[in-house]
Amino acid sequence: MQQPPIIVVAGPTASGKTRLAVELAKELSGEVVSCDSMQVYRRMDIGTAKPTTEEMDGVVHHMIDVAEPDEAFSVGRYVAMADPIVARLLARGKAVIVCGGTGLYADSLILGRTFAPVPQTGRREALEALADQAGIETLLAQLAAVDPASAARLHPADRKRIIRALEVYQETGKTITQHNLETQAVPPKYRALWLGLTFSDRAMLYDRIDRRVGQMVGQGLVEEIQGLLAAGVPAGATSLQAIGYKEPIAALRGEMSLEEAWETVKRESRRYAKRQLTWLRRNAAIRWIVQEEPLDFARTLESAREILRGDGVAL
Repeated sequence: MQQPPIIVVAGPTASGKTRLAVELAKELSGEVVSCDSMQVYRRMDIGTAKPTTEEMDGVVHHMIDVAEPDEAFSVGRYVAMADPIVARLLARGKAVIVCGGTGLYADSLILGRTFAPVPQTGRREALEALADQAGIETLLAQLAAVDPASAARLHPADRKRIIRALEVYQETGKTITQHNLETQAVPPKYRALWLGLTFSDRAMLYDRIDRRVGQMVGQGLVEEIQGLLAAGVPAGATSLQAIGYKEPIAALRGEMSLEEAWETVKRESRRYAKRQLTWLRRNAAIRWIVQEEPLDFARTLESAREILRGDGVAL
């Protein structure tokens, strides 16, 4: 029996990924596995553009609401949680539609990438304390002595990665460079069909981003943020550093007006979309669907069908 397909629906924020993924899941009797680094957090619905019950349209979605907003979440944890879900769905004969804007998560899931362990031995805490006392340059010098490739790549401002690289070396005896090379040498775990959504005119994307931010404001994003802070989520939590959260928090502190906050969210969202496209364009396997004005979802869906049929998917 032919293995059910794995389809990855990729693209920048506000490009229409959710709707396409849901329609394909319905046609293939499949389920959606989200690969969005912010939609993993519970109670963060509006600012992450989490799909609503109506938008899910009866399709089961996985990897949404799997962590608390004050928890640390990483690509390693994502793969550890999502990979067994994909394996179970395939074993049940279900198509898998991976959907989301976090390219690193999608790539790592499909490749079956493993990540260096993070045991609770106290080494990270010791490195953090040393960085506080002696300065991050001291740790960067230590890293240069054991892993010059990583040290040359990392800027002193990238404290988190410098500490992580030293921690991996101390825990495993391998440099993080060596670990990454070994991981990259392993063939992909899954064969996936990649669909990418983009626009013929970048202005279309930016207009959709601006309108989405306006919708978030109208849906009560400020109230969502106030509720999270009132519930005890620290303003410095990783989850609240996301675009759409940190700017209104700054406004609530009086550091800028709410109007300035929303303009900043729009600007940073546009910049983020450009970074997403840059990441995705490195993937030669992506088959791009170029959307034009006026936006016609039926045309987008038919383009996706044609690509998938050409790859042997029965629709």
